[in-house]
Amino acid sequence: MTSIDLNADLGEGFGRWRLTDDEGLLSVVTSANVACGFHAGDAVTMRRVCELAAARGVRIGAQVSYRDLAGFGRRAMDVPPAELAAEVAYQIGALEVFARAAGARVAYVKPHGALYNRVVHDEEQAGAVVDGVLLADRALPVLGLPGSRLLERAGRAGLPVVTEAFADRAYTDAGTLVPRSRQDAVISDPEAVVERSVDLARSGEVTSHSGTRIGVRARSLCLHGDTPGAVDLARRVRARLESAGVRVEAFA
Repeated sequence: MTSIDLNADLGEGFGRWRLTDDEGLLSVVTSANVACGFHAGDAVTMRRVCELAAARGVRIGAQVSYRDLAGFGRRAMDVPPAELAAEVAYQIGALEVFARAAGARVAYVKPHGALYNRVVHDEEQAGAVVDGVLLADRALPVLGLPGSRLLERAGRAGLPVVTEAFADRAYTDAGTLVPRSRQDAVISDPEAVVERSVDLARSGEVTSHSGTRIGVRARSLCLHGDTPGAVDLARRVRARLESAGVRVEAFA
C-alpha cells in the first residue's frame, strides 16, 4: 500500500497573536513543523504545541528559519555560514527542551520560507544548514524539496533525507516552487488541492504551472496551516487519501 506523511507548519504565532489552529491541525497531520522563534513562535507557544503533538502521537519537527520575525522569515537574507549553522543548531536545541519535557523528541528538521527556497540552489547556505543540524544531532532527518542542494548535502553528511511536496503550491517545469511574489504561486481552490494531494501520493507527479506533468517523488506532503479553512482542507485531504487507498503515517 502507498503511504505518505502529512506535515503542517504550526506554532506560527507570537505572544497573544496566533496564526494557525494548532490543535485542529494536530488532529489531522502526522508531523508538525514547529516554529522555533526566528520567523514565528515563542517559548510558551513552542511548549504548548509540543505538548499537544506528543499527546496525539504527532512527530515534532524543528522548522528553522532566518532571524526575521518582522518578515515572517520570507525575506531574502545573507547570513554568514558559521552564523547560520549556529542559529540552526540554536533553534533545534530550543525546541528539543520542550519536546523532551512533553515526553517526545525533535524527530526531524525543515527550513522555512526564504531559507527553504535559498537552500534549493545555494550550496553554501545549504551546507550551513546541514552543519547546524549536525551540531544539534547527527542522526536527525532533513525534510526538503526533491533535488535540492540541501538534501544533497545532508545525504553526503550521512543525515537521513526525506522529500516533500506541496499540494497547494504551484510548481515550475523544473520542479521548484513558483515564487510567492507571483499571483499564481498558491493554489486556492480546495478541490484542486485535494485532487493534487492524491495525484502526488499515488503517481509521484503533479501538473506544473505551464500544464506539464513533472515528477515529484515525495514521502511527505505539506499542508499550509496559515491558509483560510486550513483545518477543514486538511481533513478533506486526509479523508480523500485514505479513501484512495493511501496510508497516512509519519515518516520519522
